[in-house]
Amino acid sequence: MLKSLYKYPLLATFITAMLPVVELRGALPLGVSLGLPHLTAYFVAVVGNLVPVPFIILFARSIFKWLKKHVPFLRRIVVRLEWRARSKRSYIDKWSLLGLFLLVAIPLPGTGAWTGALVAALFDIRLKRAMPVIAAGVLAAGLIVLAITFGVSHIIN
Repeated sequence: MLKSLYKYPLLATFITAMLPVVELRGALPLGVSLGLPHLTAYFVAVVGNLVPVPFIILFARSIFKWLKKHVPFLRRIVVRLEWRARSKRSYIDKWSLLGLFLLVAIPLPGTGAWTGALVAALFDIRLKRAMPVIAAGVLAAGLIVLAITFGVSHIIN
């Protein structure tokens, strides 16, 4: 399995960036560790991280509603995800779209494009308004992770 990652570093970076929790924060260092140039890893991770965003914004509420009704063993997980997104309400209430940007841009656990998209979906922020803000947040988070990755890779080498 790991050998196949080295064969396809662009694909591995792209797919990893699309995953919840890991997102760009894990994909960018992975891409660099697989031999991609820093800027290539950055752009591939950013694009991969943005792919799920419109789908989350458009379909999250409907999917959550259906899961809670028809898949009882997932109900607790869905409720927890909704609670987690709603717990970020203070960012949105206090800072509006800037709050959404900060929620996505700060590369810490519980933040990122998935959380930002889920917050946008649950608070009825339209895709047209949310997508540019989330994209800007992903670009900013990527620059932070890129700087850390660049520094670490130069210390190691």
